[in-house]
Amino acid sequence: MIHILLVEDDTEIIKNLTAFLQKEGFSVSSATGQREALDFLEQHTETDLILLDVSLPDGNGYAVCAAVKANSDIPVIFLTASADEYSVVTGLDMGAEDYIAKPFRPRELVSRIRSVLRRCGKTLSVLDLGNIRIDASSGTVQKNGQELFLSALEYRLLLVFAGHKGQVLSRDKLLEEIWDMAGEYVNDNTLTVYIKRLREKIEDNPQKPEIIKTIRGLGYRAD
Repeated sequence: MIHILLVEDDTEIIKNLTAFLQKEGFSVSSATGQREALDFLEQHTETDLILLDVSLPDGNGYAVCAAVKANSDIPVIFLTASADEYSVVTGLDMGAEDYIAKPFRPRELVSRIRSVLRRCGKTLSVLDLGNIRIDASSGTVQKNGQELFLSALEYRLLLVFAGHKGQVLSRDKLLEEIWDMAGEYVNDNTLTVYIKRLREKIEDNPQKPEIIKTIRGLGYRAD
């Protein structure tokens, strides 16, 4: 499981964001200030990613980021109400992997988190989509506890949907994501065939899919 440290002094944000991230399959710890965050990191080297507010009561997020980057390769995403160019550049120049301004949509944040984790080689070993469980470490897929047998391309396609849960993916985006992993030529028509085959294996009723939904005119979304 991916362990996230949320460094934020707003207790309401901590409460709501922690609950949301836990539902998305993350383990979340929190710190409300600079000193508390640095003390936590000294004792918890298993931390996989830091969500870091810029404004803290006893310092600032930049100091935390500098300390983190001096001693580890833990990825950092800044959270802040300040969206001006200077703040963005300062955070990225200090080594932060991404930057998102408040107020933000929780699903957008989750998408950014997963993108950063992929770029940094840190991935969720177990992913859930409805009653489908994907164990990326063993390459197995289960539906209601029973193992499913997917082709390599079907499996890759399922991983793409699971990694972008709640996000609308265009057909072009899906083709881009599976292109390098496909052992055969994949075009738009082939993609349609593989989505149909995948639905036949994971959906209770492939004619009325509940896991991989068609968003008319836009693409697909996995819930």
